[in-house]
Amino acid sequence: MRKLLARIAVVAFVVGCPVAYGVQPDEIMVDPAKEARARDLSRELRCMVCQNQSIDDSDAPLARDLRILVRDRLKAGDEDKQVLDFLTARYGDFVLLKPRVSWRTAALWGTPAALLLLGGLGLVLVLRRRSPAAAAAPGLTPAEQRRVEDILRQEG
Repeated sequence: MRKLLARIAVVAFVVGCPVAYGVQPDEIMVDPAKEARARDLSRELRCMVCQNQSIDDSDAPLARDLRILVRDRLKAGDEDKQVLDFLTARYGDFVLLKPRVSWRTAALWGTPAALLLLGGLGLVLVLRRRSPAAAAAPGLTPAEQRRVEDILRQEG
């Protein structure tokens, strides 16, 4: 009975815990539609301090400043693309968690495909070298065939 109560307490604790976000209550916009847009944009932007976290999740002071900047741009009437363009013009493509496909990011997007292609080509070459047809000895000449037959007749 104690184990059951303990499990229920753990589940209640986990379910009851609020999810921790970097967004503070004083940052939240009054308009729910604009707040949803701000949160979506914040999830696409990289925290320059944490570097592997979105500004929506980060509690770093710079992430807070960027969240406020995003909200200010939305209040001014900017579209989502305009906000992203403003931030990439200011901080570069590094501010985007998912960089755009362009000539400057071609190596970033093309390297995995190229490595996969090279690995597949290497695998095909290795498998061809190990195939039974390539490993089999060349056929016997007629003279060698007669010699083998003579040896077999002598033994049997």
